[in-house]
Amino acid sequence: MKYGIIFGGRSYEHEISIVSAIALKEKLPTASFIFLDQEHNFYLIESDQLRSSLFTKGEYKRFPRLELGKGGFYRRGLFREKRVPFDVAINLIHGADGEDGKMAALLMFHGIPFIGPRIEGSVMSYNKLFTKLYAKGIGCDVIEYQLLKREKIEPIQFDYPIIIKPLRLGSSIGVSVVRQESELSYALDVAFEFDDEVLIEPFFQGIEEYNLAGCRGSGFLFSKLERVEKRDFLDFDKKYKDFRQEKVEEAQLPAALSERIKECFVKVYEPLFLGAIIRIDFFVHRDRVYINEINPVPGSLAHYLFDNFRSVLDELARNLPKERPISVDYRYLNSISAKK
Repeated sequence: MKYGIIFGGRSYEHEISIVSAIALKEKLPTASFIFLDQEHNFYLIESDQLRSSLFTKGEYKRFPRLELGKGGFYRRGLFREKRVPFDVAINLIHGADGEDGKMAALLMFHGIPFIGPRIEGSVMSYNKLFTKLYAKGIGCDVIEYQLLKREKIEPIQFDYPIIIKPLRLGSSIGVSVVRQESELSYALDVAFEFDDEVLIEPFFQGIEEYNLAGCRGSGFLFSKLERVEKRDFLDFDKKYKDFRQEKVEEAQLPAALSERIKECFVKVYEPLFLGAIIRIDFFVHRDRVYINEINPVPGSLAHYLFDNFRSVLDELARNLPKERPISVDYRYLNSISAKK
């Protein structure tokens, strides 16, 4: 199975997507790498040239430009066009363009098989408010919350400390822990730099966080359950500056608690996230499981959580959801014409 990895995008998480692609290169050395720049131009990047300086210095522009068309990406020549060779695309764009549904819509419209969230799953997980409403609707617990809008800031409903999050942004960008009222104004200013709406949650000391990734192939494929070691919250530097490659140890939890986490994962996954490897971040507090966040395009596809990532990816690629075919035969229009 040969993959075409699409990364970059016009997003606050653009650089994180580049880091993900570089990390994934070692796992998929024969993949084609397709870079989407902030001007929405596609470029075919040679795998052995994929490095951070290629983007910081703008050197990616010397690589071939691509156009998206029926069935794939194409290099336009003087007399003919050549399709970029891959069997299945991978949406590795974090944040806007990749996780908000735009890339899913483009790939589906052009009939390109791909690994990644479809449109509904993207929309649901991109917005933290929608995520909470969805989780509650399927019977999973979430931390209580308050929505604040830039144009109408209301009194905070919770005791301090609280945590403030931009509504449509991942990777802990713009997130702050506020321990007293005097810190609130600055934290809101930071969050509103990234979004016009923010989510407020009570911040619990001693809460435990666990990550679980997985997908559905012929059956469910789960990663190891990871216990996240963190201080206040998992900030950007901790998540991405070192971009860990070491193996993750399975978290030691009571069997019943681990099973509840997996049951909640399955409820979230089907049917909205069929065709994607997702990672869900869970909170555990006093033996109660909460959904914190759904990551429809996790960093480097969370490959470090799987013992045999390539086999998981290949099985998923063989079991991608297919759109129901629709036959347009113009029967209705013909029947009208026949009556005239």
